[in-house]
Amino acid sequence: MKFSRGLAALILSVVFQTSLFAQYLYKDTIIFNPAFKADIEKLGSELYEKTGISLRLVMLKEVPQNKNIVEYEKELLNDFSSPTILLTFSQMNSEVDILANDSSLYKYFDKKQVLSPVASRIQAFVVALFYSDSFESFKRIASSYGGTIIPLLAGKAKKGELLGKYSASMFNGYADIAEQIASSKNVVLENAVGNSNRNIIFLIKLLFYGFILYAIFLYLKKSFIKRQENE
Repeated sequence: MKFSRGLAALILSVVFQTSLFAQYLYKDTIIFNPAFKADIEKLGSELYEKTGISLRLVMLKEVPQNKNIVEYEKELLNDFSSPTILLTFSQMNSEVDILANDSSLYKYFDKKQVLSPVASRIQAFVVALFYSDSFESFKRIASSYGGTIIPLLAGKAKKGELLGKYSASMFNGYADIAEQIASSKNVVLENAVGNSNRNIIFLIKLLFYGFILYAIFLYLKKSFIKRQENE
């Protein structure tokens, strides 16, 4: 079967464009959602054009055997010479990590904040009260808040909504990193999520505070009933 030059050129063009389009959602063995992929590519492409930094998302079903998530990230980073940051999620390993191929890139975003397991300062304070075993650990836990990935991942998902939870959590974190880098570089991202990001975190805070208030209410109610019985 013979191919015309025009057909050959068309095939090469499609392959080339697909390769370009898939550079920021670098690996995905979980979601396979065209809309999710398009959103990542759009934001990642704009970030690179305006800052020269590539922020790549890796969505794994599982980290390859005999490797941990950091070792796998280091292996992937060997493929890139330009400033690159990897945001990696492994479903079966229940791990999220961020790794850059140049330590100077960490000054543009707060890795500890992005990966914090709690969303707010008050939540971090409450967690510190319950789980710290020394004043030093209390200070460390209480100062770690503002997480934009793990608080969402930790939430329960209804049947059939698990992939949606993964994509929402990782896009939230991806956008957070991108916006912090852009802010550090004094540029504005037209595709930034901004208020949407903050609204999601606000909802998490609202649910947490609601749970705390409800727990306090139940405690006070139980104490009142017990006091009434003893009178």
